[in-house]
Amino acid sequence: MAFGNFDRSRSGAPLAEINMVPLIDVMLVLLVIFILAAPLAAHQVALQLPKVSAEPLKAEPERIDFAIDAEGQRLWNGQALSREAAAARFAEAAQRQPQPLLQLRADEAVAYRLVAETLGDASRAGLARIGFVSQPAP
Repeated sequence: MAFGNFDRSRSGAPLAEINMVPLIDVMLVLLVIFILAAPLAAHQVALQLPKVSAEPLKAEPERIDFAIDAEGQRLWNGQALSREAAAARFAEAAQRQPQPLLQLRADEAVAYRLVAETLGDASRAGLARIGFVSQPAP
């Protein structure tokens, strides 16, 4: 690399070379930092965990399939019932341990009022686990 030039015709022209020395210096410093930091990042803490013979609980909570069809009929696991009967069943289901999962399926043509009434009845009864079931878009 030439920093000076005795040729007066090109003395005012810009330098067309990239000075690579500072870039190489920065790269080497970063390489040294990564070489020193890599063992620290892979450091693990040795723990002696207690050993137990208990089996994990695999009891899945009961699922309640609650549907509202296009005519507004309420269905509890496929069985038709009135709003009052559904509210009574919600109260009974809320007392169980573990609390069952209420899966609510509503027809797209049903009025939202019916869905809101059902959600209100379930929350008043104490059901906290409510899920909505829908079909994926094509």
